[in-house]
Amino acid sequence: MELNENARVDTSQVDDRRGSGGGGGMGIPIPIGGGRGGIVGIIIAVVVALVGGGFGLNAATGGGGSEQGDNTSLEQKCSAQDALEQLDCRNTLYVNSIQAYWRTAMPEAFGEQYRPSKTVFFSQNVSTACGAADSGVGPFYCPADDQVYIDLTFYRLLADQLGAEGEFAQPYVLAHEYGHHVQNLLGTEAQMRRQQQRDPQSANALSVKLELQADCYAGAWAKNATGTADDRGQKIFKSITEQDISQAIDAAEKIGDDAIQKRSGRPVNPDEFTHGTSEQRKQWFTKGYTTGDPKSCDTFGAGV
Repeated sequence: MELNENARVDTSQVDDRRGSGGGGGMGIPIPIGGGRGGIVGIIIAVVVALVGGGFGLNAATGGGGSEQGDNTSLEQKCSAQDALEQLDCRNTLYVNSIQAYWRTAMPEAFGEQYRPSKTVFFSQNVSTACGAADSGVGPFYCPADDQVYIDLTFYRLLADQLGAEGEFAQPYVLAHEYGHHVQNLLGTEAQMRRQQQRDPQSANALSVKLELQADCYAGAWAKNATGTADDRGQKIFKSITEQDISQAIDAAEKIGDDAIQKRSGRPVNPDEFTHGTSEQRKQWFTKGYTTGDPKSCDTFGAGV
């Protein structure tokens, strides 16, 4: 993967709340994507949430999320010559690329206009319209305020504890979360929640379909990422290699439900799956990447 050093990093698409205190307190990690109790250890708590959406944040913890961060430091850093050497600037540029893709792809594929969403960088804890959260829940999307949330220190855990060391695992994580934003805009998430209420026994299976679709959307972005550009028309990526795609697939496999259960020392129990197996996550990311077409990502009609 090679980013274009001439691409402008648009920090207006990020709300940098690091060091702001978060407003939520550390609290208890909030269940994500339907939640799964009984899995102990911070690694497992994070992986349950990883690339898991943010749907199902416990509203009982309180709303909020109205505070804004101070982007001054980020703006200065990301306008410097060495911007692409900085983790937060690279991740901001990934967000720029993902949203540039969906601004075109969503109207073309679904006939609906894309509405931009900010990514919130936070440290330790944060207040959202879905409730208070801390770093233990991993990256997530909150449909109540249409924002993606991530503590960037998460990537160290992803690499060191789960072995997903490749750089392209990072934009994969963000692209998955923006897949949930697209689902929210299209009404897919709301429809899925209504189905869960009508048929509680199928709640986990429906959650899996939602997560795999977001993986597929991430793959579709990856296929088209080299065609995305900044607001001046400068390409954001110079190249994305097959090795990069392999890194994304590796990350997807390492966070499959079966892999998580094995890591936690528990027997594999398909009844508890909420995100999909390693093979399923690999399969659906690969489908999105191979076709490059988000319309191919109909996990709800595919009998998953």
